[in-house]
Amino acid sequence: MAQADTIQSRLQLFFELGIDEDTGKIITKTKSFNNIKTEATAEQLLNIAHMLASLQQYPLHEVRRNDVSLLSEV
Repeated sequence: MAQADTIQSRLQLFFELGIDEDTGKIITKTKSFNNIKTEATAEQLLNIAHMLASLQQYPLHEVRRNDVSLLSEV
């Protein structure tokens, strides 16, 4: 049986800069925050993301959490 232990977490905020006139796609800029506590809940991270977004020039488009897990046998 395998086990996964989260060893690293990163929070990424995507801000909307505008829309590309040629393709119609949203242009975004990313700000990443490394070394997020792996125990942090999704609700806690979303609250922090909204607080940080209020300090930014552009509107928040998307919030992502990227986790790295160590896989091992039990």
